[in-house]
Amino acid sequence: MSEIPIGVAALEGAVVTVLTHLNNGEVDYAVTRFAEEFRFKDHGIGLEFTNKERLREFFQKTRELYPHSFLQTDTMLVCVDHVIIEWTLQTTLMEPFCSALSRKVRILLHGASIVRTDKGMITDWSDYYDGLASRRTALASYFTEWVAF
Repeated sequence: MSEIPIGVAALEGAVVTVLTHLNNGEVDYAVTRFAEEFRFKDHGIGLEFTNKERLREFFQKTRELYPHSFLQTDTMLVCVDHVIIEWTLQTTLMEPFCSALSRKVRILLHGASIVRTDKGMITDWSDYYDGLASRRTALASYFTEWVAF
């Protein structure tokens, strides 16, 4: 009989809980798993959040712009206080095509997340993926301040 140490189960549980809530559109529940002091870094589109309200807005805007998105966990590794997740994001977008027409585009995006926890709360979450292939520039534009030169 193989046994999983309690600490490993708790680490995985914190991350799986957030992913499950996000896949179900339960943004408020997902955000509660982040510690009071945390960092969420999306390297694909170059955004970073350290405020829960801004993180909540980011997750809500993601759900609004990509309502049919689903993140599937492919591999999960646990090491000391880190969880490393290899994942596939599936979504469908409507894009402009030939003037007034539009077309449906299916996106399969592979990426990885590295998550650090402390006492069951997430203190650091970093997502890594191809930002251009993700077609998430519309999302990034809501959280980026434009500077006129």
